[in-house]
Amino acid sequence: MQVDLDDFGPVFVTANQIQSWLSGSRRVRSSAPPSDDAAPVIAEPAALVDVAAPASPSAPEAAPSVKASPRLPRLRNPSPSRPFVRKHSIVAAVVTIAAIWLASGFYKVQPDQVGLVLRFGRWVDTRQPGLNYHLPYPIEFVLLPKVTAINQLKIGNGAPMQMLTGDENIVEATASISWRIKDPAKYMFNVNDPEGTVKVAGESAVRQIIGLNPIQSGLSDQRQKIADDAQTLLQRLLDSYQSGIEITQVQMQRVDPPLAVIDAFNDVQRARADQQRARNEAEAYRNDILPRARAEADRVSQEAQAYKEQVLNQAHSDAARFLAFAATYGESPELTARRLYLNTMEDVLKSAGKILIDPSGHAGPSIIPYLSLGGTPAPAPPSPKVTP
Repeated sequence: MQVDLDDFGPVFVTANQIQSWLSGSRRVRSSAPPSDDAAPVIAEPAALVDVAAPASPSAPEAAPSVKASPRLPRLRNPSPSRPFVRKHSIVAAVVTIAAIWLASGFYKVQPDQVGLVLRFGRWVDTRQPGLNYHLPYPIEFVLLPKVTAINQLKIGNGAPMQMLTGDENIVEATASISWRIKDPAKYMFNVNDPEGTVKVAGESAVRQIIGLNPIQSGLSDQRQKIADDAQTLLQRLLDSYQSGIEITQVQMQRVDPPLAVIDAFNDVQRARADQQRARNEAEAYRNDILPRARAEADRVSQEAQAYKEQVLNQAHSDAARFLAFAATYGESPELTARRLYLNTMEDVLKSAGKILIDPSGHAGPSIIPYLSLGGTPAPAPPSPKVTP
């Protein structure tokens, strides 16, 4: 078998030499540690056989002469495909990193939030709840303020604060303020400390409103009115700051005199309460007696007016009747006198309980005999003589 070993020239290899090469190759592979970066090593033969040119046919066949050859150096055979594999690995890594970087721009806005997109630190857009996308960091990034959450704070950190009232008294007051985000952009970029701003402005508004009202307003049922006025004033202050904050409620939790004078103040309040109660009772009595007196006076006045009209009407009637009789008497004096006499006798005998019967019988059948059924009949009275 003739092989070409680069610069070593043509040689003849026997089967024993091939077997020895294989054995040497196995020993080298077993002794060498496994490595991914190591290039394959070719085990060279320990000795090369130099066979002379074949003899002439006439000469007897001679045994080949074997001469020792020095061990060939181990050559690394670099794989020609390794640079190509390294180049593709770098490209794949770069593509993967770029894909991850681009995918980092996806974000989700919760239902109680809005997304403020900032490009190189400048606000450029507002996103509504849902899945959104922005250019990856550091080109763009997103702020997610909660716009539906109701925040609550207490002015003075919950400790009572002394305030001057409109009537130059001192009270200790505490209040709580509820607020939420109305304009996210103004809230995030116009105010450095939103909670501190609300606290300071709320304390100022409460002090101003209490200073405009007397102490009794804060201690009585007008406390809610003070809270409403403070809320209106506080909202006006925050709007002037362009803070993007909406005040939902201001609640006055405590309005009391200072502890050092609270006993004396309570005594004064009790005295004022007693005075007010007496005033209320007097007012109630006045409201009760005056309408009744006015009603009685109206009744008497109406009765007097009715009596006046009655008397006048009676007088006018009597005068008219008298005038009528006078006119009739002037026309027929005898007939009128007889008529007056009969009318007078009728009025006089109406209550006498006597029955008069005309004995002349001129009454005719219109007279009905009278029979008394109650006991012994009384004797018939003598017939009076009626004279005209």
